[in-house]
Amino acid sequence: MPLFKFRVYWEDDDNIYRDIVLKTGQTFHSFHEAILTAFEFDHKHKASFFASNDNWNRGREIASDVLVNKKDAPALSMIKTPVSALVEKPDEKFVYTYDPAKKWTFLVELIGIDKEEDSKKEYPLCVKKEGVAPAQTGIKGLANERLMEIEEKYDLSSEDMSEGYGKEGDDDGGSSSEEESYGSEAESEGSEDF
Repeated sequence: MPLFKFRVYWEDDDNIYRDIVLKTGQTFHSFHEAILTAFEFDHKHKASFFASNDNWNRGREIASDVLVNKKDAPALSMIKTPVSALVEKPDEKFVYTYDPAKKWTFLVELIGIDKEEDSKKEYPLCVKKEGVAPAQTGIKGLANERLMEIEEKYDLSSEDMSEGYGKEGDDDGGSSSEEESYGSEAESEGSEDF
């Protein structure tokens, strides 16, 4: 059974993306779950896929809840609609939105079709992660841990920040003896050249 390889970009920064591989018979609901897992989001909110053109304009909706589209056509259900049903061209695009209150938006593009699946792997499968995923709420745990590591590595505690910084140039405006001697050497070297 062929596999679809999609790249899912975060709309605000296209350097942050995940590559997800799906079997052709898998539904948009499986794809939705794979995106949330790949970006480390919770699975608590409504979501929708929209068929899209090359300019990322939204077309027909594939919703987590069955709704009605703008033109009174029923929205497709994520649970019932296989991804392959809406893939008509080799660079098919979708817009994926999650959590209507926060309006998380991801741009989804088909980047490849593989002929054979690996029977040892479970699909959908995230095969590549690029960039740190945006924090869904507050400070993301991983980013906070990295900040702590940097603080420890460079010893950036507030006590040490007062020492060694801020005292230069705090005197009465005169230059130090080192600056004076360096300045006079530079002046004498400059006069010899002319």
